[in-house]
Order: sequence, then C-alpha cells, then structure tokens
Amino acid sequence: MIALHPFSARAASGQAHLRIMETTDLHVHVFPYDYYSDKPVDTVGLARTAAHIKAIRAEATNSLLLDNGDFLQGNPMGDYIAYERGMKEGDSHPVINALNTVGIEASTLGNHEFNYGLDFLMKSIAGADFPIVNANIAKTRGADPTKDETLIPPYVILDRMLKDGDGVEHPIRIGLIGFVPPQIMQWDRGHLEGKVETRDIVDTARAWIPVIKEAGADIIIALSHSGIGSAQHDEMAENASVPLAALDGIDAMLTGHSHLVFPSPTYDGYDMVDSKAGLIHGKPAVMGGFWGDNLGVIDLMLERDGNAWKVISTAVETRPIYKRNEDRSITPTVDSVPEVLASVQAEHDATLAYVRRAVGKTSAPLQSYFALVADDPSVQIVSQAQTWYIAQMMKGTEYEALPILSAAAPFKAGGRGGPEYYTDVAAGDVAIKNVADLYLYPNTVRAVKITGAQVKDWLERSAGMFNQVTPGEADQLLLNPDFPSYNFDVIDGVTYQIDLSQPSKYDSKGGALNPDANRIVELKYDGKPIDPAAEFIVATNNYRASGGGSFPGADGSTIVFTGPDTNRDVIVRYIVEQGTINPSADANWHFKPLPGTSVLFDTGPKGKDYIGDVKGVKIDPAGDGPDGFARYRITL
Repeated sequence: MIALHPFSARAASGQAHLRIMETTDLHVHVFPYDYYSDKPVDTVGLARTAAHIKAIRAEATNSLLLDNGDFLQGNPMGDYIAYERGMKEGDSHPVINALNTVGIEASTLGNHEFNYGLDFLMKSIAGADFPIVNANIAKTRGADPTKDETLIPPYVILDRMLKDGDGVEHPIRIGLIGFVPPQIMQWDRGHLEGKVETRDIVDTARAWIPVIKEAGADIIIALSHSGIGSAQHDEMAENASVPLAALDGIDAMLTGHSHLVFPSPTYDGYDMVDSKAGLIHGKPAVMGGFWGDNLGVIDLMLERDGNAWKVISTAVETRPIYKRNEDRSITPTVDSVPEVLASVQAEHDATLAYVRRAVGKTSAPLQSYFALVADDPSVQIVSQAQTWYIAQMMKGTEYEALPILSAAAPFKAGGRGGPEYYTDVAAGDVAIKNVADLYLYPNTVRAVKITGAQVKDWLERSAGMFNQVTPGEADQLLLNPDFPSYNFDVIDGVTYQIDLSQPSKYDSKGGALNPDANRIVELKYDGKPIDPAAEFIVATNNYRASGGGSFPGADGSTIVFTGPDTNRDVIVRYIVEQGTINPSADANWHFKPLPGTSVLFDTGPKGKDYIGDVKGVKIDPAGDGPDGFARYRITL
C-alpha cells in the first residue's frame, strides 16, 4: 500500500497536487563510493537518491524531477572523463547517462560545469534527454537580458497534464528559468574570458519573468544555482536566492551551490527566510544538500482558476539517504537503484583503475586532521610541488631572481563535509587517488608577483579562520564556522606567528573589518623581518590568483605566469620526480604564545593517531564534539 501525501488525498475537483523534486550539487557522485579513500560509502550517490525519487513518484498524483546544477565536476570520475578518456562529438558522459536514467526533466548549469572548458561542457550536455537552461550567461550581450545571445536557452516551458482530485486531467504549462553565480567569470577566467559574459541574477530574472508569463507559463520555478544569503539585492551577488524569491511571478525556488540543506536550522534568523516551513519571501524553496545526500521536495497544491492555475498551499521537505546514529555510525535509509548503477558501471570501473595507479612513495603519512591549527603535511606537499614547478617556469624570465613563496590551503578539513572528510594517506605507495585526495579541484597553476606588504595582508586574510580570544581565559572556541577551509592559505617560504588576541583584519568574505588589526606577527623571510617593499613570486592556483576568496595581492592584475598544467598534475610529476617524498611539515607558522590561555577545536576522531606528529603546538584530547567530531584543546 502506498500512502498518498495529504495534498493528493485532499485535492478536490479542479485542484491538483504537484510534487517538485530537486537534486543539486551532485558533482559526478552516482555510485555510493568514495574514490579518494577507494571504498564504498553510504553518504553519497545519485543511485541512492533515485530510491527516494521512485517512492515519491508512487506517492504523488503528479510529480516533476529537476536538477539544479554542478553535476559535471567534483570527483575522480569527472576528472577521468575530462583528462583521460575525453569527450568527442557523440560521446556520452556518465553523469548525463545517470541523470537520463533517473528521469531528470530539466536542469540548469552550476559554476563547476565550466571547470573543464566550454567545449567539454557543450559536448557533455549534448547527450541530455532533458532541457538545460540558463539565463544569465551570454555569448553576446544585448540592450537588456532578453536581447542577449545566451549560451544555452534561458528558459523552457514544460507542457504537462495534471490529474485533479476527481481524476480528471488538465493541461499545465510550467516555466523553468536557470541561474549561475556570475563569479564564474572570475573562477574560470581562463576558459570563459572573451567567450561569454555574465549578468546579475536578479536583474536577469526581472527581465525574463514577464516574457515567460507572456509565453503562457501558468507557474514559474527558478532553478537558482545560488545560495541563500542576504535579503538585500547586491549587484552581481554570488548568493542571490533571497532577493530572487522576492520577484513577482516566481512561484517556487530550487537553491543550491552552498552544499547545505534547506529547510533546516542552519538558516534560522535569516531575513525573509522561514527556516522551518521552507519559505523565502513566503514562497516555497528547497536546497537538497550535495553529492546526492538529500532529495529536495516541494509540494504545491494548485487550483484551477479559469484556464490557469494558482498555488493555494505549499509544503517543503528534504529526504536524506542516510542517518547518523548516536555512536557516530551511519545507517543508509535507502538502497541503490540497480539501473542507475548500471548506467555508469563501465566508467566506474575505469575510474577505479585510473585512481589506483602508483606514482611514487611518501616517507610519512599525508593527513589533514590538524591542518587548521598547525603546519600540516597535506598542505606542505602541495606547496613543495608548486614551488618546484614555478622555480622551473621562472628560469630565463625577468622574474628569475625573485624569491619564490607558495600558497596552499587544506581542502579536506571536516566542516560541512563531516568528521570523515579529511586527507588520510599512510606512508608508502602514493597513487593518483591520493593526489586527488590532496587536491580536490582541477585548478591550474598560476604565479603572482606581490610585495612583502601584500604577503602580510594575504596571511591576515587567511587568519580570519580564527575567532578572537581573550588572554588568560580557558577553553574558548578557536575556529570561525563561517570561514571555509579552502580560504585558509598557508604561505611557505616565510615564517610567522598568528596572534589570536587580535581581531581579524578581514571578514569571512575578505571585506575590510578592522583595518588596523595585526594578527600576523614575527613575519620573516630568510630569518629577517620581511621588507614591505620587497617583491616575491607566489605560486598558487587560477582560482586564487584571479580573485577567488578576495585575497590582497590576488585580483587577476598581479599574475605573471599562467600554467598549462593542473595543480594535481604538478603534484603527480613532483612525486614521480622525487621518487620518495618527505611531506613532514616544517612548522613555519604557529600561534603566538598567550600564557594561561586555551582554545578548543573539532576534528575527525581518527586524528588521535597523528597527534604526536604535530609540530609547534600543544594539543590534548577534550572529549566529543558535535555531529561525530572529536574535540581537542590547544594550550597557547
């Protein structure tokens, strides 16, 4: 027996229940498998989400399945297709095959769709059995957004039949419009500059909604690959879903990009957001997590109004594919759907072979459990490889005599990824899967030329990772939860201390907060205080060098070298060249001593195996943290 949703059970004559399902931020996760650790997991995978989709289709009188972008990049299967197998005209991409198999009815583009370039993107989406829309990316800009030559269709109207409470079918026209953060022009400048332009999300929507209405849409759903942020409309904002929902004509919102769940307490207190009912400006909105861990569901009760439809009631929920038990274990709530697994089985097998190739050895473990509180081996090896590469590239150039520094951040450092989301590679063979684990993104190498003063400000920006602490007080929380680990750059080639008693100079987005603050102290190059006017080459990646994260000295104007190679490829080459690497951290940074002061931070429980390896800081266990994390104390 299938239990009908209350909307389906209550629908009267001329009323219809429509269930809108959302997948978002899949990042090529079809199998419930972690390619980095090379083992099955129960926390990811469209094959699992597909079980919820089947159940909801059975529960609902009428349903619609939509994807909200970021499907093409994000795990080694995506890299295998892009870098090893390639995409020729007529080839099928495994994630597109999987989306076809689950019956996606429309999608939009996420920012990561552009990581491999426009040619790869267009060849990949050519195999989709469903329309893909985006309104704010233009090949040629017109006088207003409706006059643009857009990269792909800005919107689509789906003609469907809805069965009402009496079982009578009526036509409905559902308008879908898609949006992506305009920051793709910064994040993937090398792929996009001179080829496309972006527009503001809200301004674009305001122009197109009347057009979609005029074309006959009864209801309009916004596929917003953009997060839930400020209610204020800031021009070209990355997370614009709240002001977008305020526009007349939008009836429901799919959101994403942030890898979070909505409705949830995460969004308590946000202006114009009801985090319990799943409403933004009174309209139903959902964010279905990431990597297939949740399915977003919006329920609409629709009523026939003459020859049109109007929304009279809504409900919003998400359905997780697993639950975390009190003992921190994971229990799956659904099983994989076999036909979805089968749709990518060949590419899954090829990806396993791809990631298991050994490229060298490491003399010490590569782990990131303490990467946010001490100099760290997983970041150290990235910096060493970048320095090695850029030193070769600078030879014979006008910059050859300048000192080379290297900036790198920990990508897998818990946080929203959970207590298992850490790099953990044992001493011994290093395979490609381990390199992908060290460096999650397919960034390409860049070098920038900056001054000693900019080096200091770059580190001040990174130091926003930490809360300000009061000297002499015990057990203060150390880490700022709003600060992503990928913006915690460590710069190798200099030594420095971080004074936690000082306020942060920058806010979590890189804006000026306390202009006169000085957290970075004892900053030295070659054992001497750094000269603010001295010039340095800093090895980094395209995201950071082009302005990603808003770091001083890294806005695109300081780039002096654009590498053809990905940072991952450089790491692999470095390991091959060295044969055996020594990733032991050199403790070039640490916290300034504050007598009588201690702080608390959370990391993965497996961190206890490496606590004795951490240099430059005194760390002791301090019990259990929330959500499966372990808590530790640092005595400053």
